[in-house]
Amino acid sequence: MVDRPKLKLDKSLAMFEEAKALSPGGLMGIRRPYNFVPGEYPIFIEKGYEGHIIDVDGNDYIDMLCAYGPIILGYEEPEINAAVVEQMKSGFCFSLVQPVQNELQKRLTGLIPCAEMAILVKTGSDATGVAVRIARGHTDKSKILRCGYHGWHDWCVENHGGVPKEITDLTMEFPYGDLDALEKALAENKGEVAAIIVTPVGHPLNAPVMAPPPGYLQGVRALADAHKAVLIFDEIRSGFRVAMGGAQERYGVVPDLATFGKALANGYAIGACVGKAEIMKAAEKKVFISSTFFPNSLEMVAAMKCLDILERENVVANIWERGAKFLDRLTTIVAASGVPATVSGIPPMPFLTFDKVDDHYGERRTLFYTETIRRNLFIQPFHHWYIAYRHSDADLAHALNAIGEALEITKKRYPRK
Repeated sequence: MVDRPKLKLDKSLAMFEEAKALSPGGLMGIRRPYNFVPGEYPIFIEKGYEGHIIDVDGNDYIDMLCAYGPIILGYEEPEINAAVVEQMKSGFCFSLVQPVQNELQKRLTGLIPCAEMAILVKTGSDATGVAVRIARGHTDKSKILRCGYHGWHDWCVENHGGVPKEITDLTMEFPYGDLDALEKALAENKGEVAAIIVTPVGHPLNAPVMAPPPGYLQGVRALADAHKAVLIFDEIRSGFRVAMGGAQERYGVVPDLATFGKALANGYAIGACVGKAEIMKAAEKKVFISSTFFPNSLEMVAAMKCLDILERENVVANIWERGAKFLDRLTTIVAASGVPATVSGIPPMPFLTFDKVDDHYGERRTLFYTETIRRNLFIQPFHHWYIAYRHSDADLAHALNAIGEALEITKKRYPRK
């Protein structure tokens, strides 16, 4: 097995140099090149189709990052796009609402166990921000206990410039899967915690993605009740992938509030905060939530059509079935390779992390992702992957083959000592 040559990325890299003069850092947040392998990954994308993306240099990749999660079906879905184009004929931005808002909210309350009412927003950060504000308004308490990534807003960003310490001091993090740590945090802030917000399927940075340990979500629910804190499930990633009603449906634990987004409209910008009516009504009487663009209807129409397809074609079951086979095969390949790495995740959201057995785990990771991208497999070193409905069996077989070859090269270059 030999190293593959570097892909031609001249246009992409030139556009990035131009972008750095136009925007701080050229790009925002996790899409900056240092979050991939600088110089090896494309930066500007031309188009997508099915489960693939094509960059501005013409390289075609099997995309298992799926735009960090929104693409649950595939790129360029004709039914969804046609519904959006039809809605354009009637207009879509009035700030006043159109009838599709009621239709989508009824759809969500029929699908999601905790959902008695819904608020439609544009992004995942919007949705978690709304949920936290409602929880604070409902309880008249200020502190938040969090577990997972919940967006970029001030309430949940620590150790970053531009966020006052007075705000970050109101939010405390606890580790996923550790009920004792959560109980301790609640005791130390007794009577002050407005909400516990947790990602029901754990995904700590650069660590194994975790399905909930037995009894964990039930324990979080019990602790929230005991301390009169609002329990929020952040289902931005897990919604419509783990089950149509989210992780709360699959694992049988119902939160007070939940946030959904990403896969809701297969790439159109929409999110939702849903929950129990008694708590949601704080948004009617006690807290302020408003945006000119929240009522825009194109995204709502896209969501309705996406949900139609998900239900009609039994997409979630399909992804779980093929994802289970992928995870099983991935586990076999990694074990046979002898590379110190851990396979994790659940069938719709697999991941591979490199174990810290020596000082070369970082180099192993970089080399592995260099070799997979050179084999036209687009996966991210610090973020779990996704199985999309339009990934063909051939796509997934190619992905596994690329992973196997990349591991073989990694073992030769950095053998375990």
